[in-house]
Amino acid sequence: MSSILFSIFAIYIFIVLGFVAKMSFKERIDEKTITIISVYFLQVFLTFWGLLIRPVDVTLLFAPSIYLFIIILVLFISAFVAKRLFKDKKEYSIAIIAAVIGNTGNLGIPLNIAIFGEESIPYTTVINLMNVIIVYTVGVYYYSRGTFNIKSSLINILKLPFLWAAAFALALSAYGYRPSEEVMSALMMGAYASIVMQLFLFGMYLYGTKISEISKKLTLWVMSVKFIALPALTFLILYFIELDSMIKGIIFIELLVPLAIANVNFASLYDCKPKIVTALVFISSIIFLGAIYVGIRLLEYL
Repeated sequence: MSSILFSIFAIYIFIVLGFVAKMSFKERIDEKTITIISVYFLQVFLTFWGLLIRPVDVTLLFAPSIYLFIIILVLFISAFVAKRLFKDKKEYSIAIIAAVIGNTGNLGIPLNIAIFGEESIPYTTVINLMNVIIVYTVGVYYYSRGTFNIKSSLINILKLPFLWAAAFALALSAYGYRPSEEVMSALMMGAYASIVMQLFLFGMYLYGTKISEISKKLTLWVMSVKFIALPALTFLILYFIELDSMIKGIIFIELLVPLAIANVNFASLYDCKPKIVTALVFISSIIFLGAIYVGIRLLEYL
């Protein structure tokens, strides 16, 4: 358990540094500019690095398929119920999408390594890829819908370089391309720069965010979906599936992790109340410190 907590707090150091940077330099640091650099440039390196680090193996696709099925199921339920609870378009978008976009990469991967060891890496990698695809399609659509119409929201998805980079990287992997050590080193530099940039960005948005200004109804809804409905549904589905217990545990933990910082990136990019989304991510990160204890105890029943 100590190694798990260390993994979490080590990641949070960069969030604190981002907060301190914004507090120290205020308007001299522009969060929107950093978001654009991260989304349109650095995350391309992260995409190539993640997809080319090892050959794509179709036998690994079962775990992300279960992950995707659970996410889609929760999205349909959320869209149906939230429509009756939230009249504001932006709050409705946040209510639908925020809880299902989890921090499967920056937190989920090191956390699963701490729990299950390095054997978990292939599974966490493909689940994180599935989560990134969800972020850059459904996530972009809903955060964009808070401001744009349906046609513009769909166009916004196609404008992002991630999908094109992912398609190209998958094609290279399928063709049998194996990057040299020098190429992988360059991609890794960009990938880690992207991860650190996202953590810094989260800390910057935290500065000046007033949790008291958030709708209590929206906060209660998102946290209930994230830490009650989603884990309960996941546990129920996994309990009745014949699958290796480690893979079940990985899927469960990946769906338990707090809201991803990517929520802040796209809420900022499409002007969908980024301060509120930042506060929601922060609240989920605090709740997670307690939820992970319960989650680990539940793993023995899967």
